[in-house]
Amino acid sequence: QVQLAESGGGSVQAGGSLRLSCAASGSISRLISMGWHRQAPGKERELVAGMSNGGITNYADSVKGRFTISRDNAKNTVYLQMNSLKPEDTAVYYCIYVTIFSTYWGKGTLVTVSS
Repeated sequence: QVQLAESGGGSVQAGGSLRLSCAASGSISRLISMGWHRQAPGKERELVAGMSNGGITNYADSVKGRFTISRDNAKNTVYLQMNSLKPEDTAVYYCIYVTIFSTYWGKGTLVTVSS
């Protein structure tokens, strides 16, 4: 079983930055990918950024050039650096780990961007 714990959310003004962290614990084996999704009020959950176990990254068009996903294998932690935040980035951000056995989600962390 894998447990994911997000941190780093909060309130920030437009143009500001935040860094989200997702610490994974438990038995992590045969990892395929990890990443971040978000869900804004009244909207469906959407992919923000992903990273394959081999290090290939992909981003939603809306965050390209502003957000960066990275990982620290020694700490079993994945990060999302968010710069130039916009009010439309306001959402609950969820960490996700995908293995060949299952998909694991964190409980989410709220990011609020004010104009």
